[in-house]
Amino acid sequence: MIKAVRGTRDIFPPSSAVWNHVETVARQVFRAYNYGEIRTPIFELTELFARGVGSDTDIVSKEMYTWDDRDGTSLTLRPECTASVIRACIEHRLDQLPG
Repeated sequence: MIKAVRGTRDIFPPSSAVWNHVETVARQVFRAYNYGEIRTPIFELTELFARGVGSDTDIVSKEMYTWDDRDGTSLTLRPECTASVIRACIEHRLDQLPG
């Protein structure tokens, strides 16, 4: 039998309704303080994480799922969001936008 990956879990009703409520309230609070949502890709170039956190750290050496794309580009499942958000801000020049 195939099971969920260790450390993860499926969320079903009624727990999913609680999660939805918490997320809705959080979005309302963020909106009230003029925060917006950024969604980054689930995978990035490996270089982003190797350069951002250091290639000799445990995150890079033990905690990342990395593969080579068909063209040889090294891609990695995003281990956390910080580097991806900073990359998106720089790439799309979000610092130049008002607010």
